[in-house]
Amino acid sequence: MKASDIREMSVDELNETLSNLKEELFNLRFQLAINQLDNTARLKAVKKDIARIKTTLREAELSAQQ
Repeated sequence: MKASDIREMSVDELNETLSNLKEELFNLRFQLAINQLDNTARLKAVKKDIARIKTTLREAELSAQQ
């Protein structure tokens, strides 16, 4: 997911995507713990997507305060 794609989303869409990514991260960590994870790079990608969404949400919150 690119930052430009994330910035085009509404706050509701961002929150929904964030919850989906958190659930996916939980599942990936569980798979890693029981040695069933094939694509370990997906963990890093999901974490970065979560960080991008949280950053965008924070930017929107700050711009709303001004």
